[in-house]
Amino acid sequence: MSDNTILSHAHLFIDVLKDPDRKPIPRMISEILYLAFVFKRIPRHYFSSYLFKKWRINIRDFFPTKFLYYKIKPFLNENEVREVLENKLYFDFFYNQFDIRMPNIPMYNFRKMFVFDKKSIEINNARDFKVLLEELFKKYPSYDSLMIKKTYWSYGGAKIFKIYADEIAKETDTINELYSEVIKSGFLFQETIKQHPDLNVLNPSCLNTIRFDTFIDPDGKIEIMSGYMRMSINNLCVDNSSSGGCYVGIDINTGKLKREAYLDFRHSGVKVLFTHPITNVVFENFAIPFFPEAKELVIRTASYMPGLRIVGWDVGIGETGPVLIEGNSDYEITGNDIADGGYRANPVFRKVLRELNYL
Repeated sequence: MSDNTILSHAHLFIDVLKDPDRKPIPRMISEILYLAFVFKRIPRHYFSSYLFKKWRINIRDFFPTKFLYYKIKPFLNENEVREVLENKLYFDFFYNQFDIRMPNIPMYNFRKMFVFDKKSIEINNARDFKVLLEELFKKYPSYDSLMIKKTYWSYGGAKIFKIYADEIAKETDTINELYSEVIKSGFLFQETIKQHPDLNVLNPSCLNTIRFDTFIDPDGKIEIMSGYMRMSINNLCVDNSSSGGCYVGIDINTGKLKREAYLDFRHSGVKVLFTHPITNVVFENFAIPFFPEAKELVIRTASYMPGLRIVGWDVGIGETGPVLIEGNSDYEITGNDIADGGYRANPVFRKVLRELNYL
């Protein structure tokens, strides 16, 4: 079974029962009933947030996904301005004016119309698409590869491709398949950020991004709630847990990784990781380079979009410092909740709860 296969409910239940690190069944039942009473709904997050583990003591501090999704973000983010973040092309146009370091976008398309080198070009077949890619890499000789991402409303690493300059001449089938995919909608052809060597030691297969989330209080003060680092564990070019990766909480004060990494419960079941399965690097106390600068970056970035008061920001650490990858007004807060050890205990998130009268 591949990491991207969604496990059945029966399989997940058996995984939990077989887990040597789970709580006794009577205790699990009593905790599920307690959380059902507290949240007035079936607490499915008891399993997806690993609350069945013996070391999960503070079960009340974790929230159901639907509570975080429907009760929080709609009240804090203005719908009219969300597209500035959710459309990656608009995002690039908007934030470039503030001299924020982001990956360069030398080309983008909408279906068969491609914009490159200040010209709009119609590309009607894979052969001409190949020629266009060759021209792009010729114009940007320092690029050995490109990340190709869906322009708008894409989540979880879906519709992201990586093409290398030396593949174009020989990988005909790859070019044909890529052309067939990109002409279905809109895509960005984006510079591949060269990752800081310290993070290549941790995982070299992709850019390992930090997911920060920020909150703007009613007085305009901007604070970071938490952060976690994502990485591939299967030599993939994307780091999302839904694509087979994992994520590790970060001590927001020190910039060091916490003890355990979490995987997508639907795909990987009950296991957590304490070392990277390919590089064997221990997560706990692994220091992230340029972490203070990365925090400063997201605080500044959030200040330019005050209509979006709670946002998830993705930041990569390049060779010379942090790079803003994207912002998400509709991000999955559950990941931050789990990686931070329960958001009810998070001092910044408690301000959110107080404002919305959920404390």
